Amino acid sequence: MNESLLKGNNVKNQLTILVAEMYDGGILYSEAVREFKKSFLSHVLQQNRGNQSKAAKQLGMHRNTLSRTLTELDLDVRQLRRPEIPGQAQPKDGGKDGRRPPRSAAPVQAEKKAAR
Repeated sequence: MNESLLKGNNVKNQLTILVAEMYDGGILYSEAVREFKKSFLSHVLQQNRGNQSKAAKQLGMHRNTLSRTLTELDLDVRQLRRPEIPGQAQPKDGGKDGRRPPRSAAPVQAEKKAAR
């Protein structure tokens, strides 16, 4: 039998068991769906180091829809970024928080030469 087919059946069996446990535990449908979404999206975002555009593409959804869903689920993308993997290029900002400094913090350029 095909390995991917076996793996798919195993995942379906695990999901069936999980659903039964959640139902027997009194978890409401809306709570179960919310937790599934959080877990699924967190996993895909971690695989993409928090990059919403790449994650949305893999999920088959628009980036804005992903962003809105993350807000609704109270997921903070910054917490989903993995630490730097040895051997990978480091960000130019030293890995502080991944954002550029504000324009006011940019280095001051030399004054322009006086007009002739």
